[in-house]
Amino acid sequence: MEQQETQSDPLKQKVEEVIESLRPALQMDGGDMEFVGLEEGTVLLRLTGACAGCPMSTMTLKMGIEARLKQVIPEIKGVVAI
Repeated sequence: MEQQETQSDPLKQKVEEVIESLRPALQMDGGDMEFVGLEEGTVLLRLTGACAGCPMSTMTLKMGIEARLKQVIPEIKGVVAI
């Protein structure tokens, strides 16, 4: 059975809010990110634009995005780029 996502999922809403707050910093450098989903505490993101091919994208993902999400939402275990 497929798990149905609901817009009322409070954890998902918090993740999306944090991502939206971080998005302008990526966009200033020509990149962006797309929230793909949330699986068992792991946030799935797709880096796009300049971020997709940037050698620093792993650092941005782990030290920037993941660190901020974990700080704001303790339930988050990690972030994975897909």
